[in-house]
Amino acid sequence: MPVLTRRTVLTGLAALPLAGCVMPPPEFEALDYAARQDGRFTVPAVPIDQVPAGLRRQVVPFETERPVGSIVIVSDQRSLHLVLEDGYALRYGIAIGREGLGWRGEAEVYRKIEWPTWTPTPRMIERDPGLERWAEGQPGGPSNPLGARALYLRTIATGADQGIRIHGTPSWRSIGRAASSGCFRMINHDVIDLYARIGLGTVVQVV
Repeated sequence: MPVLTRRTVLTGLAALPLAGCVMPPPEFEALDYAARQDGRFTVPAVPIDQVPAGLRRQVVPFETERPVGSIVIVSDQRSLHLVLEDGYALRYGIAIGREGLGWRGEAEVYRKIEWPTWTPTPRMIERDPGLERWAEGQPGGPSNPLGARALYLRTIATGADQGIRIHGTPSWRSIGRAASSGCFRMINHDVIDLYARIGLGTVVQVV
């Protein structure tokens, strides 16, 4: 008769299926990326079939110590995660800052704006003098670089607004790329969805 050691018992237990221990992923209603009316503006349609599958909004397994309701941005994966319960997250594809313009750290959402005004910084105007016409601000609208929604961030360490935003974009083809001036771009339909799910004070970790 074989001798049962602690090692063999533990090995056997590890091989057993953990029935009932893994929670099923939460379900969300599918997003419609057709044109839609949003206040006094129309959000243009996005041909979502032309967006890579990994960059479309979806529920994914996501292990993190961050609390439910917080946001984790994984820059290298071009993804933004809204942390859900039971080891899942709602993941959205994003565009990140171009080389040399990226930001990492911890911040909080301190302002939320629908159809925000966009004002280029002096450095942006220096890089692209054509932006001078918007030095006093470009009004919100479908062609505005900030898109349909903007979440304004300030760093946890200093409480300062360093110009970092999570915002929509009319340039949906840039999603998945390092294309912005340091902010995090989202498809307009996605940022409208995220905007409705989070509140002021939401903590954002960028890694």
